[in-house]
Formats: sequence, structure tokens, C-alpha cells
Amino acid sequence: MVLAIPMFMNQLPRLISILTLLKSKRVITSTELSEKFDVSVRTIYRDIRKLEEAGVPVITIEGVGYSLMDGYTVAPVQFSEKEANALITAHQIVKGSKDESLLSDLEEAMVKIKSVFRSSILEKSEALSKQIHIFDTTRENINSNALSEIQLAITNLNYIEINYRKADDPNISFRKIEPYAILSTNQKWILMAWCHLRNEYRAFRVDRIQHFKILQDKFEDRKFNLQAYFEEERKRYREKFGDDPNCY
Repeated sequence: MVLAIPMFMNQLPRLISILTLLKSKRVITSTELSEKFDVSVRTIYRDIRKLEEAGVPVITIEGVGYSLMDGYTVAPVQFSEKEANALITAHQIVKGSKDESLLSDLEEAMVKIKSVFRSSILEKSEALSKQIHIFDTTRENINSNALSEIQLAITNLNYIEINYRKADDPNISFRKIEPYAILSTNQKWILMAWCHLRNEYRAFRVDRIQHFKILQDKFEDRKFNLQAYFEEERKRYREKFGDDPNCY
């Protein structure tokens, strides 16, 4: 038993990290865990058994991976100072996104996250937040208040109905869309979606959505891949304009 104690102490940080990953991810494979911790898959099997023996309700999904039973909670995670600073920095960046729904949800999340900061880290993170400045040189009013709902529609495969206004066009068009991805460029949130009016993928600026409604109806996932979409668009431009970089 004396020899086993140091061995267990060496395993403990990895066991805690595995438990944190299981809690933060829906499903994770033994291969992913072995690569992350640079140990063999057999070692991961033993780690999972140790967690089970300790009463952690690990669910093994044959051929898929591991997950935790719904409702299982773990003790609050302690953040390092660098991790806390990263979260504070991300918070400041999102403040510049100019989507009120996203910022509101993040503010609520940050209250919960800060509640588990050690007092010394909390004090330093509050000081750092006053020293981070994100400058926005754009003059255009691009506020929106739809991103949080759109994110839910993306992950739950819900149709969205929108009234949309293009740039320099006073007319508003009605669209039924399948939302797939969001991206940010030049302080603007862009929604990539399949448009049933145009019968193709289209990009919609979120701040130009005048009104939206998330439908209960679900669509069949078209497996949209943003990188593949961009590659296809670049291919179209090359066919049209050649290799002149000024054209795209």
C-alpha cells in the first residue's frame, strides 16, 4: 500500500482533469483522452474504472465514447490566474460585439464564473478588466439583439423566419432559413444559412434582421461546412476573375 500511494497521487491530477472534461463535453473518446494526456488507451480504461469505483456515474457508449449521467455535478473548478485573465479578456472582446442578447447572457455567466474565483484571483481579474481596452473605429450603427436565440436555433436545428433588409435597400424581404453557422468580421455578426427563397446558402448580417421568429419545426441537417463553403466560393471567383488577388 505504501508504494501505491505515490502512484495514485501521480494519477490524481489526470483523474480530476478527465472528470472535468467529461463534465464539459457531451461525449469524449478514449483516444482523445489518451492523446491529450499522452498515455495509452489502456491507461485511460483504468482511469475510467477508478472514477467509476469512486462513485462517478460514467456512461460508456459502445463504439462512441464516454459521458456523464445527466444531473451529476462536480465541485466548483478552481481557475488559475492566467485562465481567469483569459476569461476576462474574452468578456471585454464580446462587449464590443454589439449584440445585446449575447452580452446579457455573458454578463450572467461571468457572475457565476467569478463566484468560484479565489479572492486573490478575483481581485486581480477585476483590476485587469479595467486595463483592457477594445477600440472600435467603425462609425456604423450595427447593434443587434438576436444572436443568443440564433445560437439556440443552430444547435437545435430550428427553422427561423426573418424580415431582412439589405444594405441601401428600403425594402424588407421575408425569408425562411435554416441557420448553420455564425461568424464575426469587422465588428459585424454574420449568419450563414440555407435560404428557402433563394434555394441556396446565403450570408445574413444579424443587425439587418428587422424581426425574427424561431419556429418549433426542425430541419434536416445539410452538414454545412464553413471552410468547404469558402473554398467553393474562392473557386467560383477564380473561375470568373482568374488568379488576380484584387478580385477577391
